[in-house]
Amino acid sequence: MPCDPEELKHVPLFELLDQEELAVLAAQVEIRRFAARQRIFRIGEAGNRAYILMSGKVRVTTVDEDQQEVLIEEPAHGGFFGFASMLDETPHQSNAMAMEETVCVELDRHDIAELLKRKPMAGLDMLTMLGRQFHASQRLIQLRASRNPNQVIEDETTFGDHIADAVAHFGGSWNFIISFLVVLVVYTCVNIFAKGHIWDPYPFILLNLFLSMLAAIQAPVIMMSQNRQDTKDRLRSELDFDVNRRAEAEIQALSAKLNLIVDKIGDVEDMLRPQAPLPPG
Repeated sequence: MPCDPEELKHVPLFELLDQEELAVLAAQVEIRRFAARQRIFRIGEAGNRAYILMSGKVRVTTVDEDQQEVLIEEPAHGGFFGFASMLDETPHQSNAMAMEETVCVELDRHDIAELLKRKPMAGLDMLTMLGRQFHASQRLIQLRASRNPNQVIEDETTFGDHIADAVAHFGGSWNFIISFLVVLVVYTCVNIFAKGHIWDPYPFILLNLFLSMLAAIQAPVIMMSQNRQDTKDRLRSELDFDVNRRAEAEIQALSAKLNLIVDKIGDVEDMLRPQAPLPPG
C-alpha cells in the first residue's frame, strides 16, 4: 500500500525533507498494518526492514542474560525502530510487537539508497535530524547526571528524619564524647563527696538506668540515619548506572547510523561524479 507524503512530514528523521524528496521516499516505502498482539519482528530475524510508527502502540523489548524480558522503548508517533539493524544488515537484536491495531511505514536500505541517488541533499537533511537527536540525548544525559541524590532525598525528608540526622551527627562527634564524660564525672563526684545530699550512692543504679534508656533510644535513631545514608548511596549508584547505560546505548546507536549514512552518501556521490574521459589510443 503506497504512503502519503504528508504522513512522512510527521517523522522527525524526515522533517527537513522538501516535497519532492518526500514524494520520492513515499513512492518507495509501504504502509503495513498489524493487528493487536501481532509480532512485527523478533530477535535473530533478518534485519532488512525498519519501521516508523504512524498510529497505534508498539513495544520493543530484548532479553537479558537472565532470560528476562527487558523493555527498550515504546516509540511515539513518528518514532522508528529496527533502523540500526536495517542499516547494518544484521539480525534484529530486539523483539517488536504491536500492542494494539498499529499502522507503520516499512522501509529498507533500497528505499534510502533510491532517495539518496535521486535526491543526494536529502542525506544531509537526515544527518541534521540525527545530529539534533544526538544533541538531545546529550542534554538528557547531562540533566540526569546533574541530579543530586542528596537533593532527591532531601525533598522526601520528614521532620523526624531531620531529628534522626541531627542526633546521629551529634552522637558521633567529639563534642558529645567530651560533654558526656564531663557529665559522668560531675555526677559521680557529686554523689561521692556531697555528704547528706546523695541521691544515687555507689554503684550508681539510677545512673545505670538513665544510661540504659539513653542507649535504647539512641541506637534506633542512629540506625534510622544510617538507613537514610544507605538510601542516598543506592540512589547515587542507580543514577550513575542509568546515565552510563543510556549514554552507551544512545551514542553507539547514533554513531552507527551516522557512519552508515555518511558511507551511503559517499557511494551516491561517487555514482554522480562525472567520469573522466579515457585517453585516445
